[in-house]
Parts: sequence; structure tokens; C-alpha cells
Amino acid sequence: MNRKLLGIYLNDHLAGSTVGLELAKRARGQNRDSDYGEFLSTIADEIEADRDTLKGIMDDLGIRKDPAKVAAGWIGEKAGRLKLNGQLTGYSPLSRLVELEALALGVTGKLALWKSLRLLAESEPALDGPALERLIERAERHQRGLEDRRLTAAREALGAEA
Repeated sequence: MNRKLLGIYLNDHLAGSTVGLELAKRARGQNRDSDYGEFLSTIADEIEADRDTLKGIMDDLGIRKDPAKVAAGWIGEKAGRLKLNGQLTGYSPLSRLVELEALALGVTGKLALWKSLRLLAESEPALDGPALERLIERAERHQRGLEDRRLTAAREALGAEA
């Protein structure tokens, strides 16, 4: 195992999980009183748990966390909020669609991470293979749930027929 490259890889995913968590919290807050609210609340909580799990894995492997990468992820998510959404101010149906698509991309990256770590678990005792399997299953569930809601949001935002 190349520990240097693994450290870079895990820190990149930690930064990405920071972006995903901030985005999930924002989407949860903006959709609290909508049909999306309960799902986004669960997703935000589970993304936070996954991020904590990643930090624990890094600790178990003796990988130092890079605070600059985490900060860059946080700043990048905040800057991403400046995009136009068809309204001068406020939240629009397009905002929801773009947020769901961005969350889906993040979950795809997280799924790839868990699968890569599962490969390493075969030779790295610090990695818990069965726990990684559960994380893979949860990420796959997130993908399905996000896609269902993304399609609904696309219909609402873009006027597609049901």
C-alpha cells in the first residue's frame, strides 16, 4: 500500500465530504417544509456520519488530515451558492434540481471511495471489510433515493411531463 498516495486520496475525499455535507445541510434547510424535507434530513445526517467514519478510518490508518483541503472544500461549497438560479434572490426549483444533482455526484464519489477501501481491506487489517460493505449499501441506497427525487425536481423545475 502506498501510504503517501492513500493519504492524498483520503484527504481529497475528506474535502469532498465537506462539500457534500455543507450542500446537504443547505438543501435540508431550504426544503424543510417540502416533500423533499424528510429525505434530505436523513441524507444530511448520514453524510455527516459517513464523513465521521472517513475521519475514523484515516485515524486508524495513521493518515494525517489536511486542514487546508478541508477548508478549500468548505469555501468552494459556499462559492458555489453564487450561481444564477433563475431568480434574483432566494431559492428556486432550479436550485433544488442542481443541489440534488450535485449530491448525486458526491454520493457516486463516496461509493467509489468505499469500494476502493474494500479492496484494500483484503490486505489491511485496520480496515473493516463488513463495515465497508454496509457503507457501500448505504451509498447505493442514497443514489437510488437521490435519482428518484432528482427526476421529480426536474419535472418541477423544467416543466417536464410526468
